[in-house]
Amino acid sequence: MLTIHAADLLLPGGPEAPVPGGAVAVRGSAIVAVGPYEAVAAAHPGARVRRWPGVLTPGLCNPYGPELLERAYHPDPRESGELGAEPLTGAAPAALEMTDARWGASARRGAQRMLAHGTVAVAGDLWRGAVLDAVTRAGLRCVERLTERGGPPSLDPFAGGSVAEAFLVPLGPEGGEADFAVFDVPVGGDPCAALLEHGARTCVATVLRGRLVYRRR
Repeated sequence: MLTIHAADLLLPGGPEAPVPGGAVAVRGSAIVAVGPYEAVAAAHPGARVRRWPGVLTPGLCNPYGPELLERAYHPDPRESGELGAEPLTGAAPAALEMTDARWGASARRGAQRMLAHGTVAVAGDLWRGAVLDAVTRAGLRCVERLTERGGPPSLDPFAGGSVAEAFLVPLGPEGGEADFAVFDVPVGGDPCAALLEHGARTCVATVLRGRLVYRRR
């Protein structure tokens, strides 16, 4: 079935200009069309339409795969009273009894948090089998880390960088993988400035290989 994802503004990435009222048409795991909603809908009558507030962008790549998944512990909600809700970094995980099973469970929770930030890929070499399994099951891609980014590791791929650096690949052309996200940020001014100001925590939807893997309730 073909699905059209429409948003207030489409930010395709790369050299393409933003498209007010833009949309992405998806069939299976592939992009069928990218452009103004009216044109996309006219070319594909009868398609299911999902409408989202804010800016639709390419899926994001988090540059801190090992730091956030193999060197940080994501507490179980049942541990929040003792450990809190935020990832434990630095020496804190070493104070816990970190078995392979516990690393795997932590990585599953970390991967879900990444999906909730519009992330579709992580950069860096992962070596723990339990972590790799969790990342693979979540559907996240693992890519090579080509450059180092300064600042502390963050679940927000926009933090400490630019919007363009956070995008995995631009949207399209036809036949490309349907990996994208939508962020509920203001669209009246500079969309890149709005994304940097409000951050990836504003994500309302993440689509990975055509599947809606995260939707904010």
